[in-house]
Amino acid sequence: MALFALAVRLVRLGEPNSFAFDETYYAKHGWSLLHHGYVRSYAEGADEAILGGDATSSWLDNPEMVVHPEVGKWMIALGEWAFGMDPTGWRVASVVAGSLMVLVMCRLAARLTGSVFLGLVAGFLLSLDGLHLVLSRLALLDIFLALFMLLGVHCVIADRQWFTARMRAAADTAVGGWGPLLLGRPWLVAAGLWFGLAAGTKWTALYPLAAFGVWLWLSNAAARRALRVPWAWAKSVVVDGIPAFVQLVGVAFVVYVLSWTGWMLNAEEYEEHLSDTQYTRFDGGEKWASAVEPDAACDGVGDAFTSFCAPKETWQTFRSLGSYHRDAWNFHTQFLNDSTHTYASKPAGWLLMNRPVGVAADLDIQPGDQGCEAAAGSTCLRQVLLLGNPILWWAGCAALVASLVLWIGRRDWRYGVAVVGVASTWLPWLRYDDRTIFLFYAIAILPFVVLALTMVIGTLLGPDRRPSRRRTWGAAVSGVFVAAVVLAFGWFWPVWTDQLITHPEWLSRMWLKSWI
Repeated sequence: MALFALAVRLVRLGEPNSFAFDETYYAKHGWSLLHHGYVRSYAEGADEAILGGDATSSWLDNPEMVVHPEVGKWMIALGEWAFGMDPTGWRVASVVAGSLMVLVMCRLAARLTGSVFLGLVAGFLLSLDGLHLVLSRLALLDIFLALFMLLGVHCVIADRQWFTARMRAAADTAVGGWGPLLLGRPWLVAAGLWFGLAAGTKWTALYPLAAFGVWLWLSNAAARRALRVPWAWAKSVVVDGIPAFVQLVGVAFVVYVLSWTGWMLNAEEYEEHLSDTQYTRFDGGEKWASAVEPDAACDGVGDAFTSFCAPKETWQTFRSLGSYHRDAWNFHTQFLNDSTHTYASKPAGWLLMNRPVGVAADLDIQPGDQGCEAAAGSTCLRQVLLLGNPILWWAGCAALVASLVLWIGRRDWRYGVAVVGVASTWLPWLRYDDRTIFLFYAIAILPFVVLALTMVIGTLLGPDRRPSRRRTWGAAVSGVFVAAVVLAFGWFWPVWTDQLITHPEWLSRMWLKSWI
């Protein structure tokens, strides 16, 4: 299934042969990290120079103020290192990430349902979504965020199953009135690693990290209560909550800080050029306090580690990094408040695909140009539209409601994974609906929508594999839905992949007025 997703996403990967939407930032950021160790500013006309084959002459000496962490840009840089500074080079890492995400989706669904078949259904549905397809073919950060976050959630689920199994197996060896002590949890350490990389791509990963951390502790406490441990909830805070926090959040924090190594090795550049930005002044400050401190002990080698610098200079680096984070936070929370954008959308409507994002377009192509065969008085166009598969998303809304009901009604924790996932990746955005935000941020919500659909399909089919009327009807309904998703995928393929179509053909794909 992952190879199928890979093959589909490689088709005409280098088209459009341009910087599409925010690729103009992240592709250059990746190249600069790869060659300079930190993100440098670039001269006017850099896009044209790079597309013309000159990837080296546009860089300036001063650092660029970037407001997202560096992990996703390093991933883009790996593709540029392997294939060069061109559209294929800066997009190929996203293709790999999107394909691996399908693999992880298969594995997570199979782990939750106990069915390889349902795991493959989940991966298939994910591979047929438009947001996932397009983001897997663009040098944006969100596909890396979604991959790392999904890996983190998978490891949290694996830890829950590992913990529950060992609790039951060790019930007879409980220590006093506390129950079995399971302090070392390898799956949780792995989850911390992936969530650290997710937060190192975009800070929005912190919401699902917190939500699934609390969910996991509640699950652990419930497992102790099932063993009739007295004061199970309070004791679980000590024997489960604190060790889990260290292994999940603590590891994530360490990984996140290490992801800024390139920045820290060049901290003096940021202190010199960016310690007095417009974002600093939102706090009423003038310069970072650390920017005026002497840093001579680290000249030429950076000031990140005590092996090169005195402890004072190392502490100065971390203070500067903290000030940089404060400026980035001010940008996200204050600087964008009055901004507008044609493709901005309200997060309340994301699950219904309220307003897609046009990332590239070539309009008014005349008949005869580029093979256009439009009728008289009409034209052709090419477009790349960030729009989810509407059949999948609209059905997913119903599946999420069903998952919530089944989670509460059946007390089946597996349905809760989808609900907690959607709540933690979607609801926080409602606080910022006055800002310029975009529909494609919902890529982090998508895996949990797919998971809800897969769990509901499993419920329709039932646990008994023998032929029955219920299984027949469940298979029919589920099969019709999957077929509809496939047909919608084919129908919207041209506007997801920059295909040449006539204007009437384009209009037939704009199902809602807000899509135009």
